Amino acid sequence: MPNPDPTPNPNLNPDPGPVTDPSSDTARLVAWGQELRTVHARLRDAMEVAREAVSDAEALGATADPRHRLGLYCHGFCQALEGHHRGEDTSVFTTLLDLRPDLTGVVAELQRDHRTLDHLLGELARAVDAQADAATLERHLDGIDAVMETHFRYEEKRLVAVLDEPAVAAALAGTDRRAALGPLA
Repeated sequence: MPNPDPTPNPNLNPDPGPVTDPSSDTARLVAWGQELRTVHARLRDAMEVAREAVSDAEALGATADPRHRLGLYCHGFCQALEGHHRGEDTSVFTTLLDLRPDLTGVVAELQRDHRTLDHLLGELARAVDAQADAATLERHLDGIDAVMETHFRYEEKRLVAVLDEPAVAAALAGTDRRAALGPLA
């Protein structure tokens, strides 16, 4: 028997909120700011996986299998972070500077961070390849984590709102997210 009460049951049909056309500039614009945050969260998670691999390798001893796994996780994290920054440098930042030359100083600072992180990632990769002990690898990860977190916070503070501007969203609308934000996009 149908329910005579015309009031919808909110538990059965929760309001999905405003409906947005995913092809609209506004929807795409909001997606870029959120995508940046999402990629940063995934990179933070990848850092934690690399840290766990260091702990696991130390707990299991210096047998070939844990070291091999450690190398995979650390190298995978390095490639993901490098890919993210390479995409920003060649795609997102170029587009931003074309539209917003007032961001030249911000982009220059972010690119300096990218170079610093590239150096730190190279040092980590060399330490993994040399089968450094867990304490050494943890120090490398600590340094990367500190710079990465500061970088992400600054980038989100300065660029998420810019990515929400219609002109920026329109300029990025045809850009592949993985090409722009790396393999974790």
